[in-house]
Amino acid sequence: MTQSVVIQVGQCGNQIGCCFWDLALREHAAVNQKAIYDEAISSFFRNVDTRVVGDGGSISKGKICSLKARAVLIDMEEGVVNEILQGPLRDVFDSKQLITDISGSGNNWAVGHKVFGSLYQEQILEKLRKSAEHCDCLQCFFIIHSMGGGTGSGLGTFLLKVLEDEFPEVYRFVTSIYPSGEDDVITSPYNSMLAMKELNEHADCVLPIDNQSLFDIISKIDLMVNSGKLGTAIKPKSLVTSSAGAKKRQEKPFDAMNNIVANLLLNLSSARFEGSLNMDLNEISMNLVPFPQLHYLVSSLTPLYTLADVNIPSRRLDQMFSDAFSKDHQLIRADPKHSLYLACALMVRGNVQISDLRRNIERLKPSLRFVSWNQEGWKTSLCSVPPVGHSHSLLALANNTCVKPTFIELRERFTRLYRKRAHLHHYLQIEGMEESCFTEALSSLSALIQEYNQLDATKSMPAEELPRLSVAV
Repeated sequence: MTQSVVIQVGQCGNQIGCCFWDLALREHAAVNQKAIYDEAISSFFRNVDTRVVGDGGSISKGKICSLKARAVLIDMEEGVVNEILQGPLRDVFDSKQLITDISGSGNNWAVGHKVFGSLYQEQILEKLRKSAEHCDCLQCFFIIHSMGGGTGSGLGTFLLKVLEDEFPEVYRFVTSIYPSGEDDVITSPYNSMLAMKELNEHADCVLPIDNQSLFDIISKIDLMVNSGKLGTAIKPKSLVTSSAGAKKRQEKPFDAMNNIVANLLLNLSSARFEGSLNMDLNEISMNLVPFPQLHYLVSSLTPLYTLADVNIPSRRLDQMFSDAFSKDHQLIRADPKHSLYLACALMVRGNVQISDLRRNIERLKPSLRFVSWNQEGWKTSLCSVPPVGHSHSLLALANNTCVKPTFIELRERFTRLYRKRAHLHHYLQIEGMEESCFTEALSSLSALIQEYNQLDATKSMPAEELPRLSVAV
């Protein structure tokens, strides 16, 4: 069994990471009720004998003693990491796997990338190597960060190059949270643009997630619950129940949004559990990324309600497949059905048969447009263990040109600021930053958009009729 290390960077990355570890523990507790340390748990957790001093206390089998997350927590402010260390998950994290500063990156990519990158490179490398040493077969680094701030965008993308140089054989899957147009960080277009160049060059797969889409999804759930359409009862141990037991949303406004992203990562790594047709992470990259730079995968998740927070009737199986291709379930503002697919993966969990998968693919295929050279570009997986609280779930990952409008909007927001050279001096005063960094980042994104444009131009072309093999009789 392979292992993965989660690297959570910046305030956003650490808040999502906190939700992820909480859900992962709940999921494994529900599946592994005998508390035996098995291969599934070892994917994300070490089993440590706390009586042994130092790093010599790892236990490979037997009863669970003390679980430690395979994680590196990085933030240039102490607030969120300190909150995690004082919260219910404090014992899950090894204090040796934390890197914090007190000054913050000031919403400036250059500070995160150039200043803190250089300052903390050796410390980061040391902690990454230590995490790798604890793995029998390290397969993937999951990086969680935001694009709009300073630490997440700057130091988060600095990490990618470090990982590529130090662990070239280990996959780099990046979950990137893109700011909305109403973002309160004025310089977020600069930060996002500079980060995009690094993602283009050093990531294996990027899962772009739009803050606005997450907000819209949570708003719809609230509206449905409050209107009584889906039943207003909230389950006692739900994530939307406060610690005092009051039936209301937790005080932190982003918790519900972060839980959706955390669920995405749990479903992405469902090969931890048994399944008749599991899909490993290397298969995702191999099958969904036909060209190196086109590694942005649009994700949709159904059901969207985490841990059955509210008493919502289960979606019929066929409806679940239809939902995965509707624009309301995409984690960026996109409509894949009206764009072009390069490839698509369907990762199903629960009591679902291969025949159910095939039937729904055949049903949906006529309404979806695939590139002419990959008309059968489907990759499927079946994991027999459903998410907690559900009978089944579906994660769809689409390499689809519908991601292009997100990049075009980012370029437009960047250009509005850059045309006036507004706020540019904050970046150029950082050692190692030159104006060419901005022009190169703009060229990199424009080249990416052009690649999607060229693919879109083939939408009206008929599928290639491949010659059939003639058998001489």
